[in-house]
Amino acid sequence: MSESTYPADIFGSPTPVLSVSPVVLSTPGRAVDLEVRVSAPVTGSELPVILLSHGQGYSNNLSSLNGYAPLANFWAAHGFVVIQPTHLSSTTLSLDPDTPGAPLYWRSRAEDLKCVLDRLDVIEAAVPQLLGRLDRSKVAVAGHSMGGHTASLLLGARLTDPQDGTEVNLTEPRIKAGVLLAAPGRGGDALTESVAENLPFLLTADFSGMTTPALVVAGDKDISAHLTVRGPHWHADPYFLSPGPKSLLTLFDAEHGLGGVSGYDVAETTDESPERVSAIQRLTWAYLRAELYPGDSAWRAACDALAAGPDPLGRVESK
Repeated sequence: MSESTYPADIFGSPTPVLSVSPVVLSTPGRAVDLEVRVSAPVTGSELPVILLSHGQGYSNNLSSLNGYAPLANFWAAHGFVVIQPTHLSSTTLSLDPDTPGAPLYWRSRAEDLKCVLDRLDVIEAAVPQLLGRLDRSKVAVAGHSMGGHTASLLLGARLTDPQDGTEVNLTEPRIKAGVLLAAPGRGGDALTESVAENLPFLLTADFSGMTTPALVVAGDKDISAHLTVRGPHWHADPYFLSPGPKSLLTLFDAEHGLGGVSGYDVAETTDESPERVSAIQRLTWAYLRAELYPGDSAWRAACDALAAGPDPLGRVESK
């Protein structure tokens, strides 16, 4: 499915993008101040916002504000302001492994994105030409892999804190829609013994309260054997185990890198496919447009285009 498969008026022409980093947000009590990258179209007003949470992985800088350029650049070139934090789990920070919350800082990650929303005034003032151009009523969250877990918590997923046994509810009502890319699924016996022992916060994942609209993106070859014994179906759990409205994009022959969403030409992408990444760029953009702007036809048109070819890259279902 090439870009030419889509009707020409769905996306419009891309706009030049201004990207500024790091924008430093003072965060007392955090191990280091929160740094973000802000990417925005150089023109336009009342711009919607996407908070983009990075995953982990073998490369250092992909797990930071410097990753996920294929998504951030496309979304920004088509009318979104994309804000990318460097979470405490990033290897670029070289934090002491005994820092509270290590190694993946699941709670801090979600708090980072809440902090971004709290500090939009600071971000607007720090980025040239951005002041007064945000539509704060139209905010979405997206995340890949561990970033998908972070996004799911803000969308309403719950877990039990393994430290004190309390239920954790980090739902963020300012976020109106989300995209979960290769996100973790349910816990319990779906996890490998190593994950259950070393990442116990994943044991109690509960999607029954994840009521915010979301698009779940999963590869049908994403085995993730280091995380789960259930195979590729595990990454679709956030769709099947949560209430609607939700949509599921299943990508054929896609592995955990989903064709290369974490960066351009990165070695850790085991299923590199520019065509697949292009489809994800366009389908995720169209989904968020339709959720944030009721009546927008981009999502339906993009789904029709996905199914129209003789050899589709995936399928979409909704509930």
